[in-house]
Amino acid sequence: MSKIKKIDRRSFVKKSGLLAGATAAATIASPAIVQAKTEMAIVSTWPRDFPGLGISAQRLAKRIPELTEGRINVTYYASGEKVGAFDSFDEVASGKSQGYIAADYYWKGKHPGWAYFTAVPFGLVFSEMEAWMKYAGGQALLDELGAEFGVKGFPCGNTGVQMGGWFNKEMESADDFKGLKMRIPGLGGDVLAKLGASPVSLPGSQIYENLVSGAVQATEWVGPYNDYFMKFYEAAKYYYYPGMHEPASQLNLGMNKAWWDKLSKTDQAIIEAACNEENSRQMAETNANNGQFLEKLVKEHGVKLRKFNDEIYDSFGEGAKEVFDEVRQHSPLAAKIHDSFAKVRSDVGAWNGLSDTAYTIQRNRVLGIK
Repeated sequence: MSKIKKIDRRSFVKKSGLLAGATAAATIASPAIVQAKTEMAIVSTWPRDFPGLGISAQRLAKRIPELTEGRINVTYYASGEKVGAFDSFDEVASGKSQGYIAADYYWKGKHPGWAYFTAVPFGLVFSEMEAWMKYAGGQALLDELGAEFGVKGFPCGNTGVQMGGWFNKEMESADDFKGLKMRIPGLGGDVLAKLGASPVSLPGSQIYENLVSGAVQATEWVGPYNDYFMKFYEAAKYYYYPGMHEPASQLNLGMNKAWWDKLSKTDQAIIEAACNEENSRQMAETNANNGQFLEKLVKEHGVKLRKFNDEIYDSFGEGAKEVFDEVRQHSPLAAKIHDSFAKVRSDVGAWNGLSDTAYTIQRNRVLGIK
């Protein structure tokens, strides 16, 4: 009996020693496995809680900490809360903040190539843009362009084909654009300048007051869902379609490249996945809401829906050719981006005409959908 007790005692002491050693080891090792939080300040070009664009940006800012289980702590700043909307790029490129959520065509003054990664006149629709960015060289070109400015970016949203804009008069010919002051950024604004218009670039928060005051006579924004809340109908009743300037307006999360390069491969992959998720979600949200909000604009606020005639659209096309020629002459990289985009527009666009476009036209004809 005593022998058994001695053996048990020895066993207990041995096990206790192992346990104590394991506990000590765990205590020593634990600081090595606890990861410090990485802070990420994201500035945006959109107003806080703004339906569509603003909500999408905030959703992405919230999603990154969720997916990284708090390893990346995001502080989100809407337009004007930390820097002005158009100061977002310099804020991030300089490293003062780690990311921006914006339409990259705002930076075309720095390099015209940025416009292609939001939208350009007679450009790519959503399915074509996705094909370019993910499988036809678009992301690599965005990386090449961003590297010149110390920025790494990913698509993080899309609003699809935009409306042509809000006007305080009917637009019956290309001559009606002469002398027109219109809020329209990107290369689309350059096209209207070829028609004699005066394009103005304004952040979303300043458009309404300028339209109401008459400082601008027309404006484009996005589409019915986003535009409804801007109340442009109080100053301009004519709502034109389709917009030649932004057929698939892609939004981007641009990050300070030095900050990005220090992240683990896992966290880099998570951020890219979060951007892909939001890219799809925003497009779905836009499509789900545009129809019903267009109906509200027409029925509740007397908005007059109008279609640009062929003569106007042909003039847009002529202006776009001139603008693209100028872009290609800017630099070898600008020409490289344009040529890659143009190839996808031709190749994928031809298939799109035989698939989505042809089917939708026939489906709507048979079912009487207008």
